[in-house]
Amino acid sequence: MPRVKICGNTNLADAELAADLGAWAVGLIFHPPSPRACREEDAVEIAAALRRRLEIVGVFVNPSLDEVAATADRVGLTMLQLHGDEGPAFCAEAARRTGCKVIKAAQVRSLADLQALEPFHTDLHLLDAHHDDLRGGTGTTFDWDLVSRRRSPQPLIVSGGLTPGNVQDAIAATRPFAVDVATGVEAEPGRKDPRKLEDFLNSALEVVTS
Repeated sequence: MPRVKICGNTNLADAELAADLGAWAVGLIFHPPSPRACREEDAVEIAAALRRRLEIVGVFVNPSLDEVAATADRVGLTMLQLHGDEGPAFCAEAARRTGCKVIKAAQVRSLADLQALEPFHTDLHLLDAHHDDLRGGTGTTFDWDLVSRRRSPQPLIVSGGLTPGNVQDAIAATRPFAVDVATGVEAEPGRKDPRKLEDFLNSALEVVTS
């Protein structure tokens, strides 16, 4: 049964709406180049209000272990999403130092990208579309048919270019543990469109009840 992660939150109102609509997790991006980067004071407010209701996921790109540990502690994260070139040992140590579950993300162009994830024994894997310049937030999909050739046992989160109009197709094609969306429910980078957010969650959760 797919869960829904709403990523790229920058304010409490958007995160609360996601929770009210049935999201499983909200993602807070700690990568300054991203237009969806969340200020730490806003992240603290979101986590304090919502961590008993859903997962609070900190999204990092090639951080130091000290950065991850300090941010997780100050904000109150429950999960880490490592979206850069972090290796298996880094992921394991991040989990040990923070007590958080870890999602290892990969950008997918071919089956080789899925195979490269196999050594990562993290709690979950996330597959996103490849982009030469962006780490997430691409607004494009990858070839969902590749998922059928995946061998890793870790629960899968599917991301990349999902919208209210295609999320049911993505779920049918990949049978994921969860789906993840940022750009597909935005009014502008870092700000959610309430109607799109509601439509996305309704579409995704209809699959559960149908």
